Amino acid sequence: MSATPFPDFDLSRFEQSAGAERARLGAEVDRICRETGFLAISGHGVPQETIERAWNGARDFFDLPAQEKQKARAPYPGYPYGYLGPETEALAKSKGEDTPPDLKESFNGGPLSIPEGLTDRDALAFCYAATIWPEKPAGFREAWVAYYKAMEDLAARIMRVFAVALSLPEDAFQAMIDKPISAMRALNYPEQRVAPKPGQLRAGAHTDYGSLTILLPQAGSGGLQILAPDGEWREVPPVPGAFVINIGDLMARWTNDRWVSTLHRVVNPGGEAAKARRQSFAFFHQPNWHQAIECLPTCLAPGEKPKYEPVLSGPYLMSKFQSTVKPAA
Repeated sequence: MSATPFPDFDLSRFEQSAGAERARLGAEVDRICRETGFLAISGHGVPQETIERAWNGARDFFDLPAQEKQKARAPYPGYPYGYLGPETEALAKSKGEDTPPDLKESFNGGPLSIPEGLTDRDALAFCYAATIWPEKPAGFREAWVAYYKAMEDLAARIMRVFAVALSLPEDAFQAMIDKPISAMRALNYPEQRVAPKPGQLRAGAHTDYGSLTILLPQAGSGGLQILAPDGEWREVPPVPGAFVINIGDLMARWTNDRWVSTLHRVVNPGGEAAKARRQSFAFFHQPNWHQAIECLPTCLAPGEKPKYEPVLSGPYLMSKFQSTVKPAA
């Protein structure tokens, strides 16, 4: 596996810029998204206290006895929110690869409110299903909600950068993401006391399904890898004070594959590192349920045809998620 310098984009510089400098910074993001689909975002303005409260709440939740965590479990396979215990999901199956279930557990939550007048049954049963909140630890829900709101705001700001990067008006995506169906998950990769099964990883190779993902990996941790254009797996290191952003499938569809929805995975640690758990937060930003995702005009050269048929944001997400779920025994 090769190492590579990891691009770090200062969001505050963009937000304080104008004119030619703003366009230049947008072009920089365009180049990064063409080459890797992964970048770090610093200068994001998310309060450290908000991050730490959510992080510590998740850690304390995962430290609870299994029977306590199970009180917040998803009620049936395919239910999107609440606690998912170890080996209940195989992310590689979303790419058609049959692997053993992933070596992780997670807590998952969805949108904080339901749009007024929404009647779509699939949307209400899936993306707007109730989050199954845990009883413990104290303050978990409040810390989660504060962090979710901060990520929702940050994602909207990044989408403004993306619009500039794609030579669109800065508010081009605004109406498409004003009622997003974004989900957030806290992930815990437990220490490995038993050797993994053949082909079993902490998280199998997959792409994310939406517009972008905001990842907060554990400081000093390893294991997150991306498949580079040269076909080699490369480490994505945590960047102090920054979030890791990656492009999802719908953004690749919007851009006609100008931007890369990069295959990534979390590999098993070796040696002494196998005794260490690993935690992360992932916020999956997803356009409005009914939003049609089709090639943007600035991403189609004269005479070129779109590579993909239009899809709707919500049904696309639902089909991908359900393909990863381990069937009930």
